[in-house]
Amino acid sequence: MQVLKFGGTSVANADNIGKVVSIVREKMEKGTALDKYVVVVSALGGITDVLLNAATMASSGDEQYREKLADIERRHLDAVKALIPVTFQSQLLSLVKKACNEIEDICSGIFLLGELTPRSRDRIASYGEWLSSQVISAKFRSDGISNQWIDARKLIITNSNYTHAEVDFDTTNRHISDYILQSDATLFIVPGFISADAGGVTTTLGRGGSDYTASIFASALSADLLEVWTDVSGMMTADPRLTANARIIPQISYQEAMELSHFGAKVIYPPTIQPVMSKGIPVWIKNTFAPGDAGTLIQAVCEKNGNIVRGISSINN
Repeated sequence: MQVLKFGGTSVANADNIGKVVSIVREKMEKGTALDKYVVVVSALGGITDVLLNAATMASSGDEQYREKLADIERRHLDAVKALIPVTFQSQLLSLVKKACNEIEDICSGIFLLGELTPRSRDRIASYGEWLSSQVISAKFRSDGISNQWIDARKLIITNSNYTHAEVDFDTTNRHISDYILQSDATLFIVPGFISADAGGVTTTLGRGGSDYTASIFASALSADLLEVWTDVSGMMTADPRLTANARIIPQISYQEAMELSHFGAKVIYPPTIQPVMSKGIPVWIKNTFAPGDAGTLIQAVCEKNGNIVRGISSINN
């Protein structure tokens, strides 16, 4: 069992999504018939920000929010047309347009009320991952790779602390393991970041929460490995924008990775480590655009390289 997470830059456009499909296909070809793969995806790069900006504009009475929503619809329709053969497009185009109409309806309500509640923020934000995962699932199918799309809100159950929901791990672990292990599917496509409370109301796991989604799935399934695919080749000894001789850290412990993440390193979302650390599941940070690079392996114990300081991170004032 392997879990792979692809971030917003990895799925920012049709070309990048094609790279994601190639990475997963190659991994599946090297596996066995008994292996299962869970692929967790973020929203298309920048979409969550645009969604929340549109909702904020609507709440302040700025009618230009509609232009933002039109851009969101255009980006997803363009992705569908670039990725999917015409004969397979119809159903997916209808799904995208239906979702965009729902977003418009919610924002219209926010505009009329002049209020954007945390619950509404989560509902609006959830559409980014929902849309991207539908497009990516369809791309796999059109390339002849059977897969099962999963609504993460049916499996990841949280409290009602909107925008930063806390996971009910007992219920969530049971839901995930029952669903995946009882399914005949080999490949599962999951929208990251989103969840639901016990009443079925959409919640989110905090910005950057797609990493957390992947970790939750990996822990629930006792996966062999969690791969986090991003646009850099691993965690670095320092911010390369500030330090010319910064280099990739080949291996790092869970504790060290958590500390670097909490204090400014943005390669991995800080809460991600906890669920996999409890199961001893390694996390491999890899680069979607340079898949041959070694990356950074995060695990319980790492080899000593003679350096007392593993890395340096910082938080801007």
